[in-house]
Amino acid sequence: MAGSNGKQKTVRDMILSLAVIGIAAAVIYVFVPHDDSAPDLKRVDYRVELLTARRAASYPVAAPEGLSQKWKATSVRFRGDESDAWHLGFHTRDGEYVQIEQSAARKRSAFIEEASQGSEATKTTQRIDGRTWTRYSGGRYDALVLTEKGATTVVAGTGSFAQLTEMARALKMA
Repeated sequence: MAGSNGKQKTVRDMILSLAVIGIAAAVIYVFVPHDDSAPDLKRVDYRVELLTARRAASYPVAAPEGLSQKWKATSVRFRGDESDAWHLGFHTRDGEYVQIEQSAARKRSAFIEEASQGSEATKTTQRIDGRTWTRYSGGRYDALVLTEKGATTVVAGTGSFAQLTEMARALKMA
């Protein structure tokens, strides 16, 4: 009989210890500040990279003009050694992402696949400022694709087709 009383105390002590640890964890969770919101993305100035790309690229490089402040440029790069690859990424106030990708790559299908994150061409086209863009969907991003001599332009992202169209309409090629 003496042995069973000791086991009961051990189980009771373990349960009390777990309760104390649970209360301490709850106090820490409540009183230690934590922020679960998405981090604020820093706006980038892409003018220097744009000028560099426009001087070096073998095609007219696209960049938006006249977009509202709801569009925040967050990433930019030009890679002359990779088929004059141009990238310009934007976030909107509602958390969507839209990017402009351009390249003089000979394998257009591979470039479009990568830029649109696996989207496939639909039978839908739309005219934007005198150019015919093809809609792509089904991948991670939706996309509008423009193939012209010398370059392929992809406007893709998590944004709606209305947002993609707004970006494509704002693009100036120089």
